[in-house]
Amino acid sequence: MNEFSRGMFVGAGLGGAADLSPLSLAAAQSRSLQDVGGSVLTNSQATIYTAREIVTLDPVRAKANAVAVIGDRIGWVGSLEDLVAALTMSSEILSIEDWVLPTGTVKAVRNKKDFIERLTQAVSRGDPAEPLLTWGYHPAFYGELTRAELDKVSPERPVIVWGRSCHEMFLNTAALALGKVTREVVDGFSASAKEQSSFEKGHFYEQGLFAVLPFIAGFVASPERLRAGLELIRDYMHAKGITFGNEPGSILAKPVQDGVNAVFSSPDMPFRWSFMPDGKSIVDKFADDAQVIPETEKLASWYGGMTGMTTKQVKLFADGAIYSQLMQVREPYLDGHEGEWMTDKEVFERAFRIYWDADYQIHIHVNGDAGLELLLDTLEANLRRRPRHDHRTVLVHFAVSGADQVERIARLGAIVSGNPYYVSALADQYGKVGLGPERADAMVRLGDLDRGTVRWSLHSDMPMAPGDPLFLMWCAVNRITSSGRVAGAEQRVSALDALRGVTIEAAHSLRLEDEIGSITPGKRANLTVLDANPLTVAPMDIRHIGVWGTVMEGRVLPVEGVAAAHRETAGSRLAHDPAFSETAFAHALKAGHAGHPG
Repeated sequence: MNEFSRGMFVGAGLGGAADLSPLSLAAAQSRSLQDVGGSVLTNSQATIYTAREIVTLDPVRAKANAVAVIGDRIGWVGSLEDLVAALTMSSEILSIEDWVLPTGTVKAVRNKKDFIERLTQAVSRGDPAEPLLTWGYHPAFYGELTRAELDKVSPERPVIVWGRSCHEMFLNTAALALGKVTREVVDGFSASAKEQSSFEKGHFYEQGLFAVLPFIAGFVASPERLRAGLELIRDYMHAKGITFGNEPGSILAKPVQDGVNAVFSSPDMPFRWSFMPDGKSIVDKFADDAQVIPETEKLASWYGGMTGMTTKQVKLFADGAIYSQLMQVREPYLDGHEGEWMTDKEVFERAFRIYWDADYQIHIHVNGDAGLELLLDTLEANLRRRPRHDHRTVLVHFAVSGADQVERIARLGAIVSGNPYYVSALADQYGKVGLGPERADAMVRLGDLDRGTVRWSLHSDMPMAPGDPLFLMWCAVNRITSSGRVAGAEQRVSALDALRGVTIEAAHSLRLEDEIGSITPGKRANLTVLDANPLTVAPMDIRHIGVWGTVMEGRVLPVEGVAAAHRETAGSRLAHDPAFSETAFAHALKAGHAGHPG
């Protein structure tokens, strides 16, 4: 028996780029062991985990203090006394008493002047011939950034500034020259890509960014950088209590996926990770509708071990990014700029139809209410043309929407995977720039979804938000902005609903509710060990709850111990592949759109 006497269990942590669901609370059931396969249980050894409190999210029994695990499955949940009496096999009792909770902060850039100063320092420290890549600049907060300003900072060393949204880049003249990006090259882009590019300013966004990618990817991406990033993500997400994650919009280059698998498929991974095909790219590649589904299904063979592909699920993309304020909105932006489409309307409708007719569950990146209108129109047209039951079409991100659209979402049977961090990070600034206070404060209207009986879950879309389920819960429950005020108090949700949003509802959005998402007999033995109950602490304290570690399909994985082991046994680097850089970078851009952790 593993005895977590100082803490509590939150079961089955889920995570993902777009569907990041963290903690499932341990729940007990009154079913007999025979209900979950008595013949197996009586021939196995059980490990009994006890805790001060186990919250299960199982309606049969919401709380317990003991969980029996047989192999990688939950065998029984309840009181320790009842569990010991029911077991007919030997059991092991372990004790974990020492809590070592990781801490640490990184000081953020405060304004454009601060950014330029730090960038200047970084340029001077490095090899003048080595390109410098930085991520996180946000024009809506810091103001416009131009090639001329970057040239002033670094006239010789190539500099690439990757925007906070992951949808845009700013290049200085040296970077353009290194990539052989000339005015003639940009003039040769497609009409949409050319409209979303400025050679004069060194600014490329949305389709323009994908167009310039082949010219610059070779000097900003490498197998070594990929592996280092994946190892960082692995340890970070485990430290946040995650036991399952999903990347919607999977990689479409085998060498790059092999690079991901080198880390994520390893048997010592502290969580499982699944990938969802990028339907937009597949449809773009194959003009023949009949090829799309077979080519999608071929991708399943690319995974193994701790990675896999979702079954009959696909990711599509509607409008632009929230962080670059390029979502398509029904009412104009305050400054008159216009949103962008990630997928042209006719291409989006074709992709939706192909996957709908093949009975796929479709997840769609959508940020603006006009983008949502296109999505709902397309969904309704396909429902009328070819009705489907329990299609679970997922509206991913759900930044700006209208209250009038909630009823339509419910009527059409769609569900939502929202990112509540948008409110915390953006509501104050977007109330002043672009959206205005009414639209900014109502972003990610989870309260209206509750009242409208629309099922919803939460995700991080990391790095669009921290891959931290407890933090996402905190955002949804409190809706506290960067200035400390509450934005859209009527859109706040309960701690229980927020917890469901990162556990059982996230599992539901991936059709995995029978496997993970709650602590229930027969499900995978995934538990997250916390030092406090997120349902009973003060709402403002949810994000401060410590994570000791996880139990992953029966493996006890303390945060500090697992991270140290990974540092000691870091694997070999991958050989360079000519197509690797371009494809890896392209996927990173698309992951920023999706999410992902997002």
